[in-house]
Amino acid sequence: MAKPLYVLILAGGSGERFWPLSRKSKPKQLLSLFSEETLLEATLRRLDGLVPAEQVLILTNADQESSVRSLCSTLPRENIIAEPAKRDTAAAIALGAGWIAQRTPDATMIVLPADHLIKDTAGFQHTLRVAAAAAEETGELVTIGIKPTWACPGFGYIEQGAPLALASGPTDPPIFEVTRFREKPDVELAETFLAQGNFRWNAGMFIWTVRAILSAFNRYAPALGEFIGLLHAGEDFPALLRNAFPTLPKISIDYAILEKATRVLVVEAAFDWDDVGGWEAVAKYLKCDHAGNHSNGEVKVLEAANNIVFSSEGRTVALLGVSDLIVVQTADAILVCHRHEAEKIKQLVALIPPELQ
Repeated sequence: MAKPLYVLILAGGSGERFWPLSRKSKPKQLLSLFSEETLLEATLRRLDGLVPAEQVLILTNADQESSVRSLCSTLPRENIIAEPAKRDTAAAIALGAGWIAQRTPDATMIVLPADHLIKDTAGFQHTLRVAAAAAEETGELVTIGIKPTWACPGFGYIEQGAPLALASGPTDPPIFEVTRFREKPDVELAETFLAQGNFRWNAGMFIWTVRAILSAFNRYAPALGEFIGLLHAGEDFPALLRNAFPTLPKISIDYAILEKATRVLVVEAAFDWDDVGGWEAVAKYLKCDHAGNHSNGEVKVLEAANNIVFSSEGRTVALLGVSDLIVVQTADAILVCHRHEAEKIKQLVALIPPELQ
């Protein structure tokens, strides 16, 4: 019999890569980049029919709490929690695991980022059901692997090992044992991963039983395990969040748990996926003219090519004799940068007045 499913949505983020459209109070997951719907709203919608709203927990931060509550008004108020300090994904997942353990100790827990673009909801839900079945039958930690489409140096990679069949037989999508996790490679190494064929992108989506992740925290990250124990025991939740959470180790779940675990499984995603990590990634979803200029609105060009233009104000943007630029216009700021320098936008934001960050 399947265990109750809970979902933890990680909805923090600093809002730097999409500046000036994004800000600290309005990072990527709170933007409507591809439709009228924000990425966070799309993440919630993809869970319809898979997990009831009362079993969805969202972790955000104080800067974004008000916006998140407004967008996610269908969730119980207590299911949206603002972390008092940034402690990375291990502490966030420990908090979520403790919260779920208080309610349903025998639950299965799904961890999802709030800011990914996924259009195939049916494939997404089917993949999660296969992963949940694997987690429940084996008691192992399970992650979702994305089949790479290019040698991206910006993602972590999962090396797939031997296939694994459940008691009911082989699954579609298939399940594999993880041989190892590989950190972000250089382009040359990423090319070898792609050629080898058994590497997958690590998308930061995880599935495990509450008991399995509690055991892993106790074994590999005892400070976080102790924190979960306090939550599970029913200690004063607001006080623990306020006083204990900011003191937890600042470490990712990959470093704290997954890379240390003796056995981890990976399920290959049977759905489309895009991390949409910056303006370059957004370009392919915008309209494009004959010269390769991508835009979300009215653009007039003369001898201009391969530019990305995004205006939140609906204004006409004119380009003359320029190529390979990113131009983003909002009510109070304009960004102009070379497409090849987009990774430095985060550094640029540090120079912007605080009220515009």
